[in-house]
Amino acid sequence: MTKEELIKNIQRKQSFLCVGLDTDIKKIPGHLLKEEDPIFAFNKAIIDATAPYCIAYKPNLAFYEAFGVKGIMAFEKTVRYLQQNYPDQFIIADAKRGDIGNTSAMYARTFFDEYNLDAVTVAPYMGEDSVKPFLTEGKEGTTHWVILLALTSNKGSHDFQLLRTRDTEGQGPDTEVMPLYERVLRKSQEWADDTRMMYVVGATQGKAFEAIRKIVPNHFLLVPGIGAQGGSLEEVCKYGMTKDCGLLVNSSRAIIYASAGEDFAEAAAREAKKVQLQMAKELEKIRN
Repeated sequence: MTKEELIKNIQRKQSFLCVGLDTDIKKIPGHLLKEEDPIFAFNKAIIDATAPYCIAYKPNLAFYEAFGVKGIMAFEKTVRYLQQNYPDQFIIADAKRGDIGNTSAMYARTFFDEYNLDAVTVAPYMGEDSVKPFLTEGKEGTTHWVILLALTSNKGSHDFQLLRTRDTEGQGPDTEVMPLYERVLRKSQEWADDTRMMYVVGATQGKAFEAIRKIVPNHFLLVPGIGAQGGSLEEVCKYGMTKDCGLLVNSSRAIIYASAGEDFAEAAAREAKKVQLQMAKELEKIRN
């Protein structure tokens, strides 16, 4: 999916909601455990209920890999179901991959050649040659995205991402000092533009969006952390929204686990619709 197509979907559906499919078999309603594939049965019901209100889905690979072959099969069935029945949905593999070049190339082939997904999350810690394969691998004629981890919403993000760093390529005592996440934003723009690369910025980072937008004014940001993690949609939009929206805001637990009963899908739809209506109000602001 191209950037233009993504923007059109946002405008058409009046939503920039991404539903995270962090499907934990210990949390899904008990009656689904009788199904041949409980994880897929849960995902299918959630997708059918929430698709009118969102533009993207983000299955988190950890929740599938934890169950071995059966989990990977559930992931694949989920992806194929989305592609066949909801082709307008942007599908993100939340895999946080990133390794030396030939290994990254194999990861890229997995998600782009085998599964033909739109995007994959990538950790930038190992630098350019660990990211570039995700930008060069993939089926010819298709657009695939790298979503680079920048400033995340977890408590431990401060351990490294906010460390003040000096540009070792610069010269002299006045070389600019900046947080590590900011250097990631600046350096990675040499690898791809805003039609191929997005960044993960946690919703709990608040006013940091304002500084981030000065560095990446036109890139889409994938924003986890609203809902169960306490991030504010209004604050994210105030500081992070662009004239084209520029946001994919993810909600996982608050939507998919809105109910533990047999009405779980209906409850998920209600929560997704509630968020979508809030998003429509925020989109109205940038039209005026």
